Amino acid sequence: MKILIAADLHWPTINGVATASRTLAKGLSDRGHEVLVIAPSQTGRGYEEYDGNYLIKRTRSVPFPFYQNFKISPTPQMEVRKIIRDFKPDVIHVQMALFLGFVARNYAIKYDIPLVATNHAMPENLMDNIRLLAPISRPIQWLMVEYGARFHAKADYITLPTQSAIDMFGEDRVDSPVKAISNGIDLSRFQPTDASPEIYGKFGLPANKKIVTYIGRVDAEKHLEVLIRAYHKINAKDRHLLVVGDGTDMEHLRNLTYSLGLDDDVTFAGRVSDEEIVALHKVGALYAITSPVELQSIATLEAMASGKPIVAVDAGALGELCQDGVNGILVPKDDIDGVATAIDTILSDDKLRKAYAAKSLAIAKTHDIAHTIDQYETIYRQVIAAKTNE
Repeated sequence: MKILIAADLHWPTINGVATASRTLAKGLSDRGHEVLVIAPSQTGRGYEEYDGNYLIKRTRSVPFPFYQNFKISPTPQMEVRKIIRDFKPDVIHVQMALFLGFVARNYAIKYDIPLVATNHAMPENLMDNIRLLAPISRPIQWLMVEYGARFHAKADYITLPTQSAIDMFGEDRVDSPVKAISNGIDLSRFQPTDASPEIYGKFGLPANKKIVTYIGRVDAEKHLEVLIRAYHKINAKDRHLLVVGDGTDMEHLRNLTYSLGLDDDVTFAGRVSDEEIVALHKVGALYAITSPVELQSIATLEAMASGKPIVAVDAGALGELCQDGVNGILVPKDDIDGVATAIDTILSDDKLRKAYAAKSLAIAKTHDIAHTIDQYETIYRQVIAAKTNE
C-alpha cells in the first residue's frame, strides 16, 4: 500500500504524538509498504529527508509560540496538495487535527482518498501552557473539543490510543467507526536488563542509590512540580530523582529544585538521543508520572517494558497502564503527599518492587508495535475496499 501520514508533530520533536507517528511509519515501511510522512520543517524552509526506511516531506514552518521546541506549518495548502498529487496515496492517515492534519484531511475528502484519523490530543495539553488564557480556559476547551469531534467525524475510520481516550472523546459524537489501538512500542529495544556503568558516568548519576525517573516533555501540563515536591518529602540518602527531557517549564523546575535544597539530589538530563532514552530507562528503580493529561503515555510503556514499577496519577488514561496494586500505585491528581507515600512504599520494599516490575513487563508485552501495525493494516484495507465499492 501507498500510505501518507500527516503529522504536525514528528521526529525529531520529542513527545508522544511524534514518537507514535514515527514508530508507525517505520513499522509500516518494515513490512514493505511505501510510506511518506508530511511534517513541519525543522529549519523553516521546505526539504525532504529519509528517516531510515521512509521518506519525510518537510513543509515550510515557523516556531510554535507556546512550545519553543515545536515547529508548525500554518499555511501548507499548496505544498500538501502537490505532495498528495505526486504521491497518489492509497490511504491518508492524519495524526493531529492541526494545520497539516486539517489540510491533508480536506484534500483526502476532495480527492475521495480513504481517510483514517487518530486523536492524540487533550485540550489541557495546550491550555496549561497558556496561563494568560486561564480565566477563559473552560469555553476554549469546550470549543477545542467541539472542533475535534467535527474534524474526526469526516474520517472513514477513527482511532484513539486507549479506551479511556475514547470515553473522553465521546464515541457517540461521530458516525464513523471508532477503535482503541495502542500507539505501541518496539519491545526489541526496551528490555529489563541492567544499565551499563557508562550511562551513570555520562549523566553523573549515583550508581549506589535507588533512582526515581521521569522521561518526557518538561512542560506545565505535565505537573512535574508535584513530583519534585513529593520527592522533597521523602528525600533520603539512598534516593535520587532523574528528570529526562526539555520544555517550557524547565527554568521554573530548576529554580524550585534549588529553593528546596535538592541540587545534589535531582538530575536534569535535558534532551537526549533515542539510544540514551533506552539506556536511562534501565537506571531507574521506579518510574513516576504526575501528568493528568495523558491519552496513553508511551514513556510509561517504555518504562514498563524496561521492567519498572509505576507511580502515576489516577487521571487520563494512566490507569490502563499503571494498574493500582498490580504493577504500581495510582494516586489522585496533584496529591503531593500521596505521590511521596507511593514512591516511598515501593522503594522501601524490594519484594513489592520486584513483583510490580514483573507485572509491568507482562502488561507492556500486550502493546508490541507488531500488533499495532497488524490492526492498522486491517483498517487501511477496510477503508480502501469501502471506497472502491462505493
